[in-house]
Amino acid sequence: MTEWIVYLFLLLAAVFNLMGLVGILLFPDPYTRLQASSTCSTTAVISVFIAVMIEAGFSAITGKVLVITLFFFVSSPVGAHIIARHAWNTGIVPWRKLRKPGPKENSHD
Repeated sequence: MTEWIVYLFLLLAAVFNLMGLVGILLFPDPYTRLQASSTCSTTAVISVFIAVMIEAGFSAITGKVLVITLFFFVSSPVGAHIIARHAWNTGIVPWRKLRKPGPKENSHD
């Protein structure tokens, strides 16, 4: 039974990685790409760590992986924020969807 739970978490990690990859390829600007990649990679790595902790059982390895998980959980969003801040400071503007003017905006009355 434990083996199936481990496989489930590993499959979940693969799905999150795939979703992050699709987000990187489809989203229009660095900010939305960064959000997709950092969120999906964080959840994928944490899913792998949970699978490792379940497989290892209650041991010293579980404690070490837990500490690594907590460190990754804190450092990954900080790294993404640093990258986004640098993009903002270099003048990269966020993408905005253009609206079609409605009937009231077209009239010049």
